[in-house]
Amino acid sequence: MTTSIEKWGDVHVEAGTSRNVFLDVGETYSGITVRIPVHVRRGDEDGPVIFVTAAVHGDEVNGTGAIRQLIRDPDLDLSRGAVIFVPVVNPLAFDRHSRYMPDRRDLNRCFPGRRSGSLASRLAHTIFSEIVHRSDAGIDLHTAAVRRTNYPTVRGDLSVDGVRELAEAFGTEVILDKQGPDGSFRREACNVGCPTISLEAGEVWKVEPAITTLASRGVLRVLEHFDMLDTPAKRPSAPRRPPIPVTSDDTTWVRADAGGFLSFHIRPGDVVREGQALATSTTLLGDEVEEEGDVLSPTDGIVIGMSTLPAAHPGTPICHIAKLPPGITADLIERRRARHGELQEQIRTELAANIRVEEDT
Repeated sequence: MTTSIEKWGDVHVEAGTSRNVFLDVGETYSGITVRIPVHVRRGDEDGPVIFVTAAVHGDEVNGTGAIRQLIRDPDLDLSRGAVIFVPVVNPLAFDRHSRYMPDRRDLNRCFPGRRSGSLASRLAHTIFSEIVHRSDAGIDLHTAAVRRTNYPTVRGDLSVDGVRELAEAFGTEVILDKQGPDGSFRREACNVGCPTISLEAGEVWKVEPAITTLASRGVLRVLEHFDMLDTPAKRPSAPRRPPIPVTSDDTTWVRADAGGFLSFHIRPGDVVREGQALATSTTLLGDEVEEEGDVLSPTDGIVIGMSTLPAAHPGTPICHIAKLPPGITADLIERRRARHGELQEQIRTELAANIRVEEDT
């Protein structure tokens, strides 16, 4: 990349130090300058520069919680390289508890942006110039959209040099091999030579303990993989990896065929089999909707996303399933989880806390 990690306007970040810097990214309606807080931490020696960002969508704050946890960790000492922590990329949306910019644009469709473009495009241009162009790799933290929750899944274009290495080092149980939409942060960063992955995990407007733990540990595993952390005596303990990584390039959204009130039979992260009942649609008086009542899984897979809203009309997305790749079976995943899946079980339990799950009858 072309921009120095040391100089940020009038602020200099020397090797072996950490500094907070503030990027001017726009103005409010009243003309007050809007700034993004950034924490830059450098090791004593040169090495990779990795950015970790959150709240590109202003209501997705699980990643904000994880980054704050990492910044506040007194034992996170870098031996080489640098990390750029950006807890909130989109302050204009964050202040409104909104996914979108005040101009109603989705910032995650506006990269790399333009200096003289729309409000969202100008913010995207600043982020790209000041963060991506200083970095060798990136991790962008997201959650599900409103009224949904996501089981932790890393997404990345595995055909791009460095992305598979980054995704596998992060260590989620599920990796989706996806390019990403035009204008999305990770896709456009990859296009300029900065391999970038995104994590999708949890719900909007929340800082969920198991999700922030998983996200912060994933970042630490990446830093460890690139030999950026200090001596083992000082290094934060990185947990063992998930019991079995599942890499999928094929997902499907299962939708309701009838209107009604849903009784869910699965949790986020559950392994499902073809023909398994995912939910049952009932009337408001509790009677099962005839013929189209049961919503069935079309494939073997892992539930990576779910609606948290039980009221459905025809076409409502109920759950997002990552299909299992060749050689990976539902039985194999369940056996491995039974032996080594403690954190995954904690995550599935916490994510289902706001969903009533009933036994399939």
